[in-house]
Amino acid sequence: MAASRKKTARKKSVKGPDTSWHVHDRFGMFIHWGIYSAAARQEWVKKSERMTNEEYQKYFDHFDPDLYDPRKWARAAKQAGMKYFVITTKHHDGFCLWDSKLTDYKATNTPYGKDVLTPMVEAFREEGLRVCFYHSLIDWHHPEYTIDQMHPLCGHSTEKKLPKRDMAKYRKYLHAQIRELMTQFGKIDMVWFDFSFDGLKELGYEGKHAEAWGAEEIVRMARELQPGIMINNRLGLDAEPDFVTPEQYQPEFWPTDGTGRKQVWEGCQTFSGSWGYHRDEESWKSTKTLLWLLIDSVSKGGNLLLNVGPNGRGEFDHRAMDRMEGIGKWMRVNSRSIYGCTASDYAPPPNCLYTYNPKTRRLYLHFMVWPIRQVLLPGLFGKVKYAQLLHDASEVKIAEGKFEQIQTEGLDLDEKSLRLDLPPKQPPVEIPVIELFLK
Repeated sequence: MAASRKKTARKKSVKGPDTSWHVHDRFGMFIHWGIYSAAARQEWVKKSERMTNEEYQKYFDHFDPDLYDPRKWARAAKQAGMKYFVITTKHHDGFCLWDSKLTDYKATNTPYGKDVLTPMVEAFREEGLRVCFYHSLIDWHHPEYTIDQMHPLCGHSTEKKLPKRDMAKYRKYLHAQIRELMTQFGKIDMVWFDFSFDGLKELGYEGKHAEAWGAEEIVRMARELQPGIMINNRLGLDAEPDFVTPEQYQPEFWPTDGTGRKQVWEGCQTFSGSWGYHRDEESWKSTKTLLWLLIDSVSKGGNLLLNVGPNGRGEFDHRAMDRMEGIGKWMRVNSRSIYGCTASDYAPPPNCLYTYNPKTRRLYLHFMVWPIRQVLLPGLFGKVKYAQLLHDASEVKIAEGKFEQIQTEGLDLDEKSLRLDLPPKQPPVEIPVIELFLK
């Protein structure tokens, strides 16, 4: 993933693909996997430790994920409630998961000796998940990729001794690999390109944006070969993208473009602090926090793309599996509050979030903290015909009659507020949800 992002001015948007499936499904799995899993120190290890190609070669020479079973990955994603997956076909280190005809730096030439991408695509497709690709625009292995401040050899003692590089030759390689990905794996629903960035002119390094990648040609080719494909916002183009991708933070509000129009968006987050496998990293998020990220995204009209970094033997970390099982348990009974839902016009009470399904006209109230005996809902008096806890469809009583104005900071709890009488004990789910049937 990218260390930084550049915000560019937006020109008038053009009509893009149908994004309705993405807006409906709301929840996807990101997978960062490559030879860096053997280092077990995250996917930027080659840059962070300033390794040369020769120093990094040991991970290629020892990549042998003998326990890799993509069917297990696909089942885990499906059971967690994920509806699509995005796989790193090539990350910044240049290593390719498929049998590309354009390079020897690929899975088929490692000790494992097999294409790992094709069986993955097949497994996820069989489980009913949509197939999406991540592809790095950056390539630290390619001999013609020009050195910039993101490159492991930036400032390295060998940098000035290297022959001059030709970005045009790398660009030709980049386009040819994208063509392979767009033609060899059936229908691809979405593509993540990563990433454009500014330079450090004071040190003599230029940035890389749309011109460096030949971005307009990439978009034309992708749309020609994969009609309807969604393309993200990291190619450095001025044209409005199909969707935007806030990374490792939650937007405070529904993201908008320069005209104030709400954008299709997908927040990408990690189970821990790393994208690629990191054996010793300990900042793992709880199941409750991950669920809150999902609910918060939907409450602002967005998706959550949740990342897992498989290890060097081809398995998901036990902590990731534990979180996915917890998410799946919650989603089994509460997914109605996620799929097909979006933001609500109503302001939720403290420690709560709303999601809303415009098709069914049902409003979903999610509790991070369970209140004592009752909850007051601003603006909803006389607008709800029935209320129930979503996980077991048990009635939640709506208090009858109006009541006097209550002074509560930040909320207008007057006679227009609705009161729900709650069970004294929190229901046995990680985050309780009340389903409100609007009149």
